Amino acid sequence: MDDSATKGDEIAWMPATEMREAIRQKRLSPVEVTQALLERIDALNPALTAYVLVTPEMALAAARAAEAAVMRGEALPPLHGVPASIKDLFDVAGLPTTKGSLIYRDRIARGYEYSVKRLLDAGIVHLGKTNTPEFGFLPTTENPLFGASRNPWDPACTPGGSSGGAGAAVAAGLGPIALGSDGGGSIRIPASFCGIFGIKPTYGRVARNPGGWSTLTHRGPMSRTVADAALMLDVLQGREPADPFSVADYPGSFLAELQFGVKGRRVAWSADLGYALVDPEVRALCERAARRFEDLGCIVEEASPGFDSPTADRTFITLAASADAVWLQALTDEQRTQVGETAQFFLETGTKASAAEYVRANERRMALWQTMQRFHQTYDLLLTPTLSVTAFPVGEPPKTIAGSDYPPLAWSPYTAPFNLTGQPAASVPCGFDARGMPVGLQIVGRAYEDALVLRAARGFEALEPWAQRRPSLAAAVAQVAPREGASL
Repeated sequence: MDDSATKGDEIAWMPATEMREAIRQKRLSPVEVTQALLERIDALNPALTAYVLVTPEMALAAARAAEAAVMRGEALPPLHGVPASIKDLFDVAGLPTTKGSLIYRDRIARGYEYSVKRLLDAGIVHLGKTNTPEFGFLPTTENPLFGASRNPWDPACTPGGSSGGAGAAVAAGLGPIALGSDGGGSIRIPASFCGIFGIKPTYGRVARNPGGWSTLTHRGPMSRTVADAALMLDVLQGREPADPFSVADYPGSFLAELQFGVKGRRVAWSADLGYALVDPEVRALCERAARRFEDLGCIVEEASPGFDSPTADRTFITLAASADAVWLQALTDEQRTQVGETAQFFLETGTKASAAEYVRANERRMALWQTMQRFHQTYDLLLTPTLSVTAFPVGEPPKTIAGSDYPPLAWSPYTAPFNLTGQPAASVPCGFDARGMPVGLQIVGRAYEDALVLRAARGFEALEPWAQRRPSLAAAVAQVAPREGASL
């Protein structure tokens, strides 16, 4: 392999924390970094459809400006010169925001999502927009505009969703960090399927623009290392006057707090939360990982919070569908014929839901909050599998789990409860199944204790590092016929 190829590979897998220091110390050029990643995206993205829009001219212009600032000795923002991707649900002024839908194929954003603006102000080099299912409604990533995203560990399989393009991009070395969102698991699901780290911060920790699942969806970081996510969250967090749900600026640094351990913390391990089906191999890997927290000085006990599935009793669906029905009703008749089945389902379900049903769903949500409050009087952290299964072929979810038939989406029973409660929840890689597909362990903390969740994840990462194990991307390119992506 020639030196340029070796350097390009080194850049592709370099953590953002190391990259920013190398740029500051003039050991690495932002232009060199950006060029290497753009070349890698050009080579691998046709097989993965992680990106739906690549912005080489914009990225290189930003990289040149970043390099000039370094050479002038200017004070540099936290992510200066570090490349990142943005999920195609978020506005970047002057670029398309299609939301994976035919009705928005020609929509050009006029402004910025709050979290996008914070990342840009922090100095990122924006590489492009990543794929998402239509409106981010599904836990896998396929849409009528760009097709399906593919999992770098096996391109026949889904990377999950709805931040599936972001998960695939990070796992494939197509950028060290990505901005995702999580309304029912959409950061944690692809993190688990793709073998990367992702955290849904406490609701309000990262400000969000109005619209959609306004009290369910969290913006958050996706990365290969915990430190990169903490660095990113330091930038994303903080009050936004235009967002009434945003919370006060965090007084410390999430990155700095990673040095503190979790010794003495009480940790609960629950394989099923009292109701979930889980694949035996996934359960075994996650239970083994949970027991490793004893090596971090934690007290680990088997315990469940004691609530029923919020999806089974329609709490989640009632709240989510009611929120979306409002704007879906405003579509023209022609637009309604162009949206997919899930959007049609949300429109119909949300329109039929009465005010009384909505209030009852919100009461059940509050009961879930109280249940978790009582649970956290005893336990600092809750550990569960992130998902019941590992990644499955695109469009072919498993029909059984642990030998039992199951209702649709029952392979993702662990994530949505903590969107209803708003608590911080992360997925850490904790092993691989017999097929070589990643397994994720979910770490849930008390509301506003994002730092503790990150510290726990970092402690586990130190015990069982995962970033050094990488997918065979040559196989990914060979197995999947190239697909065309958009570029600007």
